[in-house]
Amino acid sequence: MADFENIKAGLSAERSFTVDERLTVSHLKRPVLGTPMMIGLMEIVCMDMVQPLLPPGYTTVGYEVHVKHKAVALLGAQLKVWGKVLEAEGRKLLCEVRVTEGAKTIGEGLHRRTIVPVFG
Repeated sequence: MADFENIKAGLSAERSFTVDERLTVSHLKRPVLGTPMMIGLMEIVCMDMVQPLLPPGYTTVGYEVHVKHKAVALLGAQLKVWGKVLEAEGRKLLCEVRVTEGAKTIGEGLHRRTIVPVFG
């Protein structure tokens, strides 16, 4: 059985992203960050945060998301996407997530991931 004890509550990471066309929805008058894409950025940060701490042959997958998309982010917006491990119990991780543009909170919430073997 693999050891995941080096992933602990308090671990955090932040990455910067620019809202480009791939991250927008186009059914509005101006392209804006889409909610599914925002959630994807949150997942990327959480995955990248713990991946270096996992034994070879393991990764994480998301299985639950509770977030609020609270404000608009226009095409070209410079975002900070932040994640923090709140709980690490065996293979199960609970992360707090947040997306900001300067002082404005674009989205925030909770995200759960589980550690799984990589099948190839």
